[in-house]
Amino acid sequence: MSENKENKMGNPLGSKEIPELLKAFAIPSIIAMLVSSLYNLVDQFFIGQAIGELGNAATNVVYPLVPACISCALLFGIGGASNFNLRMGKGEKDGAKYYIGNAATAMLIVGLVISVFCQITCDSLLKFFGAPDNVLPLAKSYLKITSVGFPFQIFAAGSTHLIRADGSPKYSMKINLTGAIINVILDPLFIFGFNWGMFGAGLATVIGQVVSAVMGGWYFLHYKTVRLDFASFIPRLSRIFEIASLGAANCFNQLAMMLLAIVLNKSLNHYGALSPYGNSIPLAVSGVSLKCMQIMISIVIGLSQGLQPIASFNYGAGNYDRVKKALFLALKSGAVVCIIGFLIFQIFPHQLIALFGNGSEDYFAFGVRYIKIYYFFIWTYFIQPIISNFFSSIGKPIKGIFLSLTRQVIFYLPLLILFPMFFGIDGILYAGAATDFIAAAVCIIMLIIELSRPEFKSNVLKAAS
Repeated sequence: MSENKENKMGNPLGSKEIPELLKAFAIPSIIAMLVSSLYNLVDQFFIGQAIGELGNAATNVVYPLVPACISCALLFGIGGASNFNLRMGKGEKDGAKYYIGNAATAMLIVGLVISVFCQITCDSLLKFFGAPDNVLPLAKSYLKITSVGFPFQIFAAGSTHLIRADGSPKYSMKINLTGAIINVILDPLFIFGFNWGMFGAGLATVIGQVVSAVMGGWYFLHYKTVRLDFASFIPRLSRIFEIASLGAANCFNQLAMMLLAIVLNKSLNHYGALSPYGNSIPLAVSGVSLKCMQIMISIVIGLSQGLQPIASFNYGAGNYDRVKKALFLALKSGAVVCIIGFLIFQIFPHQLIALFGNGSEDYFAFGVRYIKIYYFFIWTYFIQPIISNFFSSIGKPIKGIFLSLTRQVIFYLPLLILFPMFFGIDGILYAGAATDFIAAAVCIIMLIIELSRPEFKSNVLKAAS
Protein backbone atom coordinates (compact mmCIF):
# COMPACT_ATOMS: atom_id res chain seq x y z
CA MET A 1 0.00 0.00 0.00
CA SER A 2 1.42 3.42 -0.96
CA GLU A 3 2.18 6.09 1.60
CA ASN A 4 -0.41 8.34 -0.03
CA LYS A 5 -3.16 5.74 0.25
CA GLU A 6 -2.26 5.00 3.84
CA ASN A 7 -2.45 8.70 4.60
CA LYS A 8 -5.92 8.99 3.08
CA MET A 9 -7.22 6.05 5.11
CA GLY A 10 -5.43 6.82 8.37
CA ASN A 11 -5.94 10.58 8.68
CA PRO A 12 -9.31 11.44 10.25
CA LEU A 13 -9.69 14.31 7.77
CA GLY A 14 -10.18 11.69 5.09
CA SER A 15 -12.30 9.21 7.02
CA LYS A 16 -14.47 10.79 9.75
CA GLU A 17 -18.00 11.98 9.03
CA ILE A 18 -18.10 15.51 7.61
CA PRO A 19 -20.49 16.98 10.24
CA GLU A 20 -18.27 15.61 12.99
CA LEU A 21 -15.15 17.05 11.37
CA LEU A 22 -16.65 20.47 10.68
CA LYS A 23 -17.91 20.62 14.24
CA ALA A 24 -14.50 19.61 15.60
CA PHE A 25 -12.61 22.20 13.55
CA ALA A 26 -15.15 25.00 13.20
CA ILE A 27 -16.35 25.31 16.80
CA PRO A 28 -12.87 25.94 18.27
CA SER A 29 -12.17 28.29 15.37
CA ILE A 30 -15.44 30.15 15.96
CA ILE A 31 -14.71 30.43 19.66
CA ALA A 32 -11.19 31.61 18.87
CA MET A 33 -12.53 34.27 16.49
CA LEU A 34 -15.20 35.35 18.96
CA VAL A 35 -12.64 35.55 21.73
CA SER A 36 -10.29 37.48 19.43
CA SER A 37 -13.07 39.96 18.64
CA LEU A 38 -13.59 40.38 22.39
CA TYR A 39 -10.32 42.30 22.57
CA ASN A 40 -11.87 45.19 20.64
CA LEU A 41 -15.42 44.61 21.85
CA VAL A 42 -14.45 44.74 25.51
CA ASP A 43 -12.23 47.76 24.97
CA GLN A 44 -15.09 49.50 23.15
CA PHE A 45 -17.53 48.66 25.94
CA PHE A 46 -15.42 49.96 28.82
CA ILE A 47 -14.11 52.96 26.87
CA GLY A 48 -17.68 53.87 25.94
CA GLN A 49 -18.72 53.68 29.57
CA ALA A 50 -15.72 55.65 30.84
CA ILE A 51 -15.16 58.24 28.09
CA GLY A 52 -18.29 58.23 25.89
CA GLU A 53 -18.74 59.22 22.25
CA LEU A 54 -15.22 60.56 21.75
CA GLY A 55 -13.71 57.36 23.15
CA ASN A 56 -15.85 55.28 20.81
CA ALA A 57 -14.76 57.48 17.91
CA ALA A 58 -11.09 57.09 18.89
CA THR A 59 -11.20 53.29 18.87
CA ASN A 60 -12.90 53.42 15.48
CA VAL A 61 -10.11 55.60 14.08
CA VAL A 62 -7.48 53.09 15.26
CA TYR A 63 -9.55 50.13 14.05
CA PRO A 64 -8.02 49.88 10.51
CA LEU A 65 -4.87 48.48 12.11
CA VAL A 66 -6.84 45.55 13.53
CA PRO A 67 -7.62 44.01 10.11
CA ALA A 68 -4.08 44.95 9.03
CA CYS A 69 -2.66 42.69 11.75
CA ILE A 70 -5.26 39.98 11.19
CA SER A 71 -4.44 40.02 7.47
CA CYS A 72 -0.81 39.14 8.24
CA ALA A 73 -1.88 36.40 10.64
CA LEU A 74 -4.17 34.91 8.00
CA LEU A 75 -1.65 35.34 5.17
CA PHE A 76 0.88 33.12 6.91
CA GLY A 77 -1.43 31.18 9.24
CA ILE A 78 -4.01 30.04 6.68
CA GLY A 79 -1.35 29.89 3.96
CA GLY A 80 0.97 27.74 6.04
CA ALA A 81 -1.87 25.49 7.22
CA SER A 82 -3.27 25.03 3.69
CA ASN A 83 0.13 24.11 2.27
CA PHE A 84 0.77 21.77 5.18
CA ASN A 85 -2.59 19.97 4.85
CA LEU A 86 -2.38 19.71 1.07
CA ARG A 87 1.03 18.08 1.28
CA MET A 88 0.03 15.80 4.13
CA GLY A 89 -2.98 14.74 2.03
CA LYS A 90 -0.59 13.86 -0.80
CA GLY A 91 1.68 11.94 1.58
CA GLU A 92 4.54 14.46 1.42
CA LYS A 93 5.24 14.48 5.16
CA ASP A 94 8.93 15.38 5.08
CA GLY A 95 8.44 18.64 3.21
CA ALA A 96 5.26 19.68 5.01
CA LYS A 97 7.01 20.79 8.23
CA TYR A 98 8.84 23.66 6.53
CA TYR A 99 5.58 25.42 5.78
CA ILE A 100 4.71 25.52 9.47
CA GLY A 101 8.10 26.80 10.59
CA ASN A 102 8.46 29.38 7.80
CA ALA A 103 4.96 30.71 8.46
CA ALA A 104 5.72 31.18 12.17
CA THR A 105 8.95 33.07 11.45
CA ALA A 106 7.33 35.30 8.85
CA MET A 107 4.58 36.32 11.29
CA LEU A 108 7.08 37.53 13.87
CA ILE A 109 9.12 39.51 11.36
CA VAL A 110 6.11 41.24 9.81
CA GLY A 111 4.67 42.02 13.24
CA LEU A 112 7.86 43.77 14.31
CA VAL A 113 7.92 45.84 11.12
CA ILE A 114 4.31 47.02 11.57
CA SER A 115 4.89 47.84 15.24
CA VAL A 116 7.93 50.01 14.55
CA PHE A 117 6.16 51.74 11.65
CA CYS A 118 3.17 52.66 13.84
CA GLN A 119 5.39 54.04 16.61
CA ILE A 120 7.29 56.27 14.19
CA THR A 121 4.31 57.56 12.19
CA CYS A 122 1.63 57.61 14.90
CA ASP A 123 0.28 61.17 14.47
CA SER A 124 0.32 61.28 10.67
CA LEU A 125 -1.10 57.75 10.47
CA LEU A 126 -4.09 58.61 12.66
CA LYS A 127 -4.80 61.78 10.69
CA PHE A 128 -4.68 59.71 7.52
CA PHE A 129 -7.20 57.33 9.10
CA GLY A 130 -9.60 60.26 9.52
CA ALA A 131 -9.09 61.35 13.14
CA PRO A 132 -10.67 64.77 13.88
CA ASP A 133 -8.72 67.12 16.16
CA ASN A 134 -10.96 66.42 19.16
CA VAL A 135 -10.43 62.64 18.79
CA LEU A 136 -6.69 62.57 17.91
CA PRO A 137 -5.23 62.67 21.49
CA LEU A 138 -7.36 59.75 22.64
CA ALA A 139 -6.60 57.73 19.51
CA LYS A 140 -2.86 58.42 19.88
CA SER A 141 -2.84 57.24 23.49
CA TYR A 142 -4.54 54.00 22.44
CA LEU A 143 -2.35 53.31 19.40
CA LYS A 144 0.97 54.00 21.11
CA ILE A 145 0.46 51.10 23.52
CA THR A 146 -1.51 48.67 21.34
CA SER A 147 1.10 48.80 18.55
CA VAL A 148 3.65 47.36 20.99
CA GLY A 149 1.56 44.18 21.00
CA PHE A 150 1.25 43.81 17.21
CA PRO A 151 4.02 41.16 16.87
CA PHE A 152 2.42 39.12 19.63
CA GLN A 153 -1.07 39.62 18.21
CA ILE A 154 -0.06 38.45 14.73
CA PHE A 155 1.95 35.48 16.00
CA ALA A 156 -0.77 34.35 18.41
CA ALA A 157 -3.59 34.69 15.87
CA GLY A 158 -1.63 33.03 13.06
CA SER A 159 -0.32 30.18 15.19
CA THR A 160 -3.87 29.03 15.94
CA HIS A 161 -4.31 28.07 12.26
CA LEU A 162 -1.00 26.19 12.22
CA ILE A 163 -1.97 24.38 15.40
CA ARG A 164 -5.40 23.41 14.03
CA ALA A 165 -3.62 21.98 10.98
CA ASP A 166 -1.80 19.67 13.39
CA GLY A 167 -5.14 18.32 14.64
CA SER A 168 -5.30 20.36 17.87
CA PRO A 169 -8.22 22.76 17.44
CA LYS A 170 -8.97 22.79 21.17
CA TYR A 171 -5.51 24.07 22.05
CA SER A 172 -5.79 26.79 19.41
CA MET A 173 -9.03 27.83 21.09
CA LYS A 174 -7.30 27.95 24.49
CA ILE A 175 -4.69 30.34 23.12
CA ASN A 176 -7.25 33.00 22.22
CA LEU A 177 -9.48 32.25 25.19
CA THR A 178 -6.66 32.79 27.68
CA GLY A 179 -5.63 36.10 26.18
CA ALA A 180 -9.19 37.39 26.03
CA ILE A 181 -9.94 36.42 29.63
CA ILE A 182 -6.85 38.33 30.74
CA ASN A 183 -8.03 41.34 28.75
CA VAL A 184 -11.55 41.19 30.22
CA ILE A 185 -10.15 41.08 33.76
CA LEU A 186 -7.55 43.81 33.31
CA ASP A 187 -9.67 46.25 31.27
CA PRO A 188 -11.93 47.49 34.11
CA LEU A 189 -9.01 47.38 36.55
CA PHE A 190 -6.79 49.58 34.40
CA ILE A 191 -9.52 51.90 33.04
CA PHE A 192 -11.56 52.47 36.22
CA GLY A 193 -9.36 51.19 39.07
CA PHE A 194 -6.10 52.86 38.01
CA ASN A 195 -7.85 55.57 35.95
CA TRP A 196 -5.54 54.94 32.97
CA GLY A 197 -8.26 55.52 30.35
CA MET A 198 -7.33 54.69 26.74
CA PHE A 199 -3.80 53.69 27.73
CA GLY A 200 -5.15 51.20 30.27
CA ALA A 201 -7.45 49.59 27.70
CA GLY A 202 -4.53 49.18 25.31
CA LEU A 203 -2.19 47.81 27.97
CA ALA A 204 -4.73 45.16 29.01
CA THR A 205 -4.99 44.07 25.38
CA VAL A 206 -1.21 43.81 24.96
CA ILE A 207 -0.73 41.71 28.09
CA GLY A 208 -3.34 39.21 26.89
CA GLN A 209 -1.68 39.02 23.46
CA VAL A 210 1.76 38.35 24.96
CA VAL A 211 0.45 35.41 26.98
CA SER A 212 -1.34 33.98 23.92
CA ALA A 213 1.83 34.27 21.82
CA VAL A 214 3.88 32.42 24.42
CA MET A 215 1.33 29.59 24.41
CA GLY A 216 1.57 29.36 20.62
CA GLY A 217 5.37 29.26 20.71
CA TRP A 218 5.30 26.48 23.32
CA TYR A 219 3.11 24.30 21.09
CA PHE A 220 5.55 24.49 18.18
CA LEU A 221 8.10 22.77 20.40
CA HIS A 222 5.65 19.85 20.78
CA TYR A 223 4.14 19.60 17.27
CA LYS A 224 2.46 16.19 16.85
CA THR A 225 2.29 15.10 13.21
CA VAL A 226 5.77 16.31 12.23
CA ARG A 227 8.88 17.27 14.18
CA LEU A 228 9.71 20.96 13.86
CA ASP A 229 13.50 21.34 14.07
CA PHE A 230 15.53 24.54 13.84
CA ALA A 231 15.82 24.23 10.06
CA SER A 232 12.02 24.34 9.76
CA PHE A 233 12.00 27.95 10.96
CA ILE A 234 14.72 29.28 8.66
CA PRO A 235 12.78 31.31 6.07
CA ARG A 236 13.13 30.59 2.37
CA LEU A 237 11.56 32.96 -0.11
CA SER A 238 10.21 30.16 -2.30
CA ARG A 239 8.28 28.67 0.63
CA ILE A 240 7.14 32.09 1.85
CA PHE A 241 5.68 32.78 -1.60
CA GLU A 242 3.90 29.42 -1.62
CA ILE A 243 2.50 30.11 1.83
CA ALA A 244 1.42 33.62 0.85
CA SER A 245 -0.29 32.42 -2.33
CA LEU A 246 -2.74 30.21 -0.43
CA GLY A 247 -3.22 32.70 2.40
CA ALA A 248 -3.63 35.69 0.10
CA ALA A 249 -7.41 35.46 -0.27
CA ASN A 250 -7.95 35.71 3.48
CA CYS A 251 -5.23 38.34 3.76
CA PHE A 252 -6.62 40.52 1.01
CA ASN A 253 -10.07 40.23 2.51
CA GLN A 254 -8.73 41.75 5.73
CA LEU A 255 -6.60 44.33 3.91
CA ALA A 256 -9.70 45.28 1.98
CA MET A 257 -11.48 45.72 5.31
CA MET A 258 -8.64 47.98 6.42
CA LEU A 259 -8.86 50.06 3.25
CA LEU A 260 -12.62 50.16 3.59
CA ALA A 261 -12.37 51.30 7.21
CA ILE A 262 -10.02 54.12 6.25
CA VAL A 263 -12.18 55.38 3.37
CA LEU A 264 -15.34 54.92 5.45
CA ASN A 265 -13.89 56.94 8.34
CA LYS A 266 -12.85 59.72 5.97
CA SER A 267 -16.27 59.73 4.33
CA LEU A 268 -18.08 59.76 7.67
CA ASN A 269 -15.83 62.59 8.83
CA HIS A 270 -16.42 64.65 5.68
CA TYR A 271 -20.12 64.07 5.07
CA GLY A 272 -20.86 63.99 8.80
CA ALA A 273 -19.49 67.52 9.10
CA LEU A 274 -21.92 68.57 6.36
CA SER A 275 -24.87 66.93 8.15
CA PRO A 276 -26.74 67.86 11.34
CA TYR A 277 -24.87 65.09 13.20
CA GLY A 278 -21.32 66.50 13.00
CA ASN A 279 -18.23 64.35 12.38
CA SER A 280 -17.75 62.57 15.72
CA ILE A 281 -21.24 60.99 15.95
CA PRO A 282 -21.02 59.09 12.62
CA LEU A 283 -17.51 57.89 13.52
CA ALA A 284 -18.67 56.67 16.94
CA VAL A 285 -21.79 54.95 15.55
CA SER A 286 -19.79 53.21 12.82
CA GLY A 287 -17.31 51.90 15.38
CA VAL A 288 -19.96 50.63 17.77
CA SER A 289 -22.04 48.92 15.06
CA LEU A 290 -18.94 47.30 13.58
CA LYS A 291 -18.02 45.83 16.96
CA CYS A 292 -21.53 44.30 17.16
CA MET A 293 -21.17 43.03 13.59
CA GLN A 294 -17.84 41.42 14.55
CA ILE A 295 -19.68 38.78 16.54
CA MET A 296 -21.44 37.54 13.42
CA ILE A 297 -18.30 38.00 11.32
CA SER A 298 -16.34 35.90 13.79
CA ILE A 299 -18.76 33.00 13.52
CA VAL A 300 -18.77 33.07 9.72
CA ILE A 301 -14.98 33.38 9.47
CA GLY A 302 -14.67 30.57 12.02
CA LEU A 303 -16.84 28.35 9.80
CA SER A 304 -14.70 29.17 6.77
CA GLN A 305 -11.53 28.40 8.72
CA GLY A 306 -13.00 25.15 10.03
CA LEU A 307 -13.75 24.20 6.43
CA GLN A 308 -10.14 24.83 5.34
CA PRO A 309 -8.31 21.70 6.60
CA ILE A 310 -11.18 19.43 5.55
CA ALA A 311 -11.38 20.87 2.04
CA SER A 312 -7.61 21.07 1.59
CA PHE A 313 -6.86 17.51 2.71
CA ASN A 314 -9.71 15.85 0.83
CA TYR A 315 -9.11 17.83 -2.35
CA GLY A 316 -5.44 16.85 -2.22
CA ALA A 317 -6.48 13.23 -1.62
CA GLY A 318 -9.05 13.29 -4.46
CA ASN A 319 -12.07 12.88 -2.17
CA TYR A 320 -14.21 15.42 -4.02
CA ASP A 321 -17.57 14.31 -2.63
CA ARG A 322 -16.29 14.99 0.89
CA VAL A 323 -15.12 18.43 -0.20
CA LYS A 324 -18.62 19.27 -1.49
CA LYS A 325 -20.34 17.98 1.62
CA ALA A 326 -18.12 20.07 3.87
CA LEU A 327 -18.67 23.17 1.73
CA PHE A 328 -22.46 22.89 1.67
CA LEU A 329 -22.63 22.22 5.39
CA ALA A 330 -20.54 25.31 6.09
CA LEU A 331 -22.79 27.42 3.84
CA LYS A 332 -25.96 26.16 5.51
CA SER A 333 -24.56 26.91 8.95
CA GLY A 334 -23.46 30.39 7.87
CA ALA A 335 -26.91 31.14 6.47
CA VAL A 336 -28.55 30.40 9.82
CA VAL A 337 -26.11 32.65 11.67
CA CYS A 338 -26.53 35.59 9.29
CA ILE A 339 -30.33 35.43 9.25
CA ILE A 340 -30.36 35.58 13.05
CA GLY A 341 -27.92 38.51 12.94
CA PHE A 342 -30.12 40.32 10.43
CA LEU A 343 -33.19 39.99 12.66
CA ILE A 344 -31.31 41.28 15.71
CA PHE A 345 -29.95 44.28 13.82
CA GLN A 346 -33.37 45.20 12.42
CA ILE A 347 -35.33 44.71 15.66
CA PHE A 348 -32.91 45.94 18.36
CA PRO A 349 -30.67 48.67 16.85
CA HIS A 350 -31.22 51.16 19.68
CA GLN A 351 -30.40 48.58 22.33
CA LEU A 352 -27.19 47.61 20.55
CA ILE A 353 -26.00 51.21 20.45
CA ALA A 354 -26.92 51.74 24.11
CA LEU A 355 -24.66 48.85 25.19
CA PHE A 356 -21.62 51.04 24.53
CA GLY A 357 -22.45 54.06 26.65
CA ASN A 358 -24.77 57.04 26.58
CA GLY A 359 -25.02 59.69 23.91
CA SER A 360 -27.10 62.53 22.60
CA GLU A 361 -30.48 62.19 20.92
CA ASP A 362 -28.81 62.73 17.55
CA TYR A 363 -26.30 59.99 18.38
CA PHE A 364 -29.02 57.38 18.86
CA ALA A 365 -31.14 58.64 15.96
CA PHE A 366 -28.27 58.30 13.52
CA GLY A 367 -27.21 54.97 15.08
CA VAL A 368 -30.59 53.35 14.53
CA ARG A 369 -30.80 54.63 10.95
CA TYR A 370 -27.23 53.52 10.21
CA ILE A 371 -27.73 49.96 11.44
CA LYS A 372 -31.10 49.44 9.76
CA ILE A 373 -29.93 50.58 6.31
CA TYR A 374 -26.21 49.80 6.18
CA TYR A 375 -26.70 46.19 7.34
CA PHE A 376 -29.94 45.46 5.49
CA PHE A 377 -28.39 42.64 3.44
CA ILE A 378 -26.18 41.09 6.13
CA TRP A 379 -28.23 37.91 5.80
CA THR A 380 -26.08 37.28 2.67
CA TYR A 381 -22.75 38.00 4.42
CA PHE A 382 -21.78 34.34 4.94
CA ILE A 383 -21.52 33.65 1.20
CA GLN A 384 -18.41 35.65 0.36
CA PRO A 385 -16.01 34.60 3.17
CA ILE A 386 -16.85 30.90 2.95
CA ILE A 387 -16.70 30.63 -0.85
CA SER A 388 -13.54 32.73 -1.22
CA ASN A 389 -11.77 30.65 1.44
CA PHE A 390 -13.04 27.48 -0.24
CA PHE A 391 -11.22 28.37 -3.46
CA SER A 392 -7.98 29.05 -1.57
CA SER A 393 -8.35 25.80 0.38
CA ILE A 394 -8.46 23.73 -2.81
CA GLY A 395 -5.34 25.40 -4.21
CA LYS A 396 -7.00 28.06 -6.43
CA PRO A 397 -5.78 31.28 -4.80
CA ILE A 398 -6.46 33.65 -7.70
CA LYS A 399 -10.19 32.92 -7.61
CA GLY A 400 -10.13 33.16 -3.84
CA ILE A 401 -8.32 36.49 -3.95
CA PHE A 402 -10.76 37.92 -6.48
CA LEU A 403 -13.78 36.92 -4.41
CA SER A 404 -12.19 38.21 -1.22
CA LEU A 405 -11.87 41.62 -2.85
CA THR A 406 -15.40 41.80 -4.29
CA ARG A 407 -17.19 43.23 -1.27
CA GLN A 408 -14.70 45.64 0.23
CA VAL A 409 -12.82 46.89 -2.82
CA ILE A 410 -14.29 46.05 -6.22
CA PHE A 411 -17.87 47.01 -5.37
CA TYR A 412 -17.98 48.95 -2.12
CA LEU A 413 -15.28 51.55 -2.66
CA PRO A 414 -16.74 52.88 -5.94
CA LEU A 415 -20.23 52.97 -4.42
CA LEU A 416 -18.88 54.61 -1.25
CA ILE A 417 -17.42 57.40 -3.36
CA LEU A 418 -20.36 57.72 -5.78
CA PHE A 419 -23.50 57.42 -3.61
CA PRO A 420 -22.69 60.18 -1.07
CA MET A 421 -22.26 62.62 -3.96
CA PHE A 422 -26.00 62.29 -4.58
CA PHE A 423 -27.42 61.29 -1.17
CA GLY A 424 -25.00 62.88 1.31
CA ILE A 425 -24.24 60.85 4.41
CA ASP A 426 -27.20 58.54 3.64
CA GLY A 427 -25.32 57.45 0.51
CA ILE A 428 -22.75 55.75 2.75
CA LEU A 429 -25.53 53.65 4.23
CA TYR A 430 -27.02 52.73 0.85
CA ALA A 431 -23.59 51.80 -0.50
CA GLY A 432 -23.05 49.26 2.29
CA ALA A 433 -26.39 47.55 1.71
CA ALA A 434 -26.02 47.37 -2.08
CA THR A 435 -22.49 45.95 -1.86
CA ASP A 436 -23.47 43.00 0.33
CA PHE A 437 -26.09 41.89 -2.17
CA ILE A 438 -23.92 42.28 -5.28
CA ALA A 439 -20.90 40.51 -3.76
CA ALA A 440 -23.01 37.54 -2.69
CA ALA A 441 -24.45 37.18 -6.20
CA VAL A 442 -20.99 37.12 -7.82
CA CYS A 443 -19.72 34.49 -5.36
CA ILE A 444 -22.70 32.22 -6.06
CA ILE A 445 -22.14 32.44 -9.81
CA MET A 446 -18.45 31.54 -9.51
CA LEU A 447 -19.22 28.63 -7.18
CA ILE A 448 -21.79 27.21 -9.60
CA ILE A 449 -19.20 27.36 -12.40
CA GLU A 450 -16.59 25.62 -10.22
CA LEU A 451 -18.97 22.85 -9.19
CA SER A 452 -19.74 22.15 -12.83
CA ARG A 453 -16.16 20.93 -13.32
CA PRO A 454 -15.85 17.15 -13.92
CA GLU A 455 -14.48 16.27 -10.48
CA PHE A 456 -17.33 18.07 -8.73
CA LYS A 457 -20.21 17.58 -11.14
CA SER A 458 -21.30 14.15 -9.95
CA ASN A 459 -23.73 14.04 -7.04
CA VAL A 460 -23.78 17.77 -6.42
CA LEU A 461 -27.41 17.65 -5.41
CA LYS A 462 -26.74 14.69 -3.16
CA ALA A 463 -23.94 16.58 -1.41
CA ALA A 464 -26.14 19.63 -0.95
CA SER A 465 -28.77 17.55 0.77
